Amino acid sequence: MMPTRQMTARLDQPRELRRTLLPRPHYDPESFGRLSERIARFLGTARFLVYMTVFVTVWIVWNLVAPEALKFDPYPFIFLTLMLSLQASYAAPLILLAQNRQDDRDRVQYEQDRARGDRSIADTEYLTREIAGLRVALNEVVTRDFLRSELQQILKDLDAKEHVS
Repeated sequence: MMPTRQMTARLDQPRELRRTLLPRPHYDPESFGRLSERIARFLGTARFLVYMTVFVTVWIVWNLVAPEALKFDPYPFIFLTLMLSLQASYAAPLILLAQNRQDDRDRVQYEQDRARGDRSIADTEYLTREIAGLRVALNEVVTRDFLRSELQQILKDLDAKEHVS
């Protein structure tokens, strides 16, 4: 049985682009991803909160205090609500895209760490077997003390034979 495209597709990677009747805008996904990460990183800072607070405060004060001819949001801040909703509608997907890219990097890092750990375990097991082999081999090798004691025993035996004869 031949595996189908759906059976072999990986869930952690984007699907291939399909041909459609309408032309799709072309963009570099990597550049767009880096841009989204920069934006998401900025949205998560105190600087962004300060800028947003200043922006909303100026907006509200301007539309409350300014003369009627200069107010650009005369109703109870409908345009401000629209602007904030538009900002949120772009921020949420950009943040999700940045999180997905971070998850992909974490997954790759985890796989590399796991492979490195497996190699370390294999190396440790190999070295353990080598050390065990060396210990076995050393047990079969004559040590200096053993050789000395054997030679002393032979000398004693020779001396004893000379005294006997």
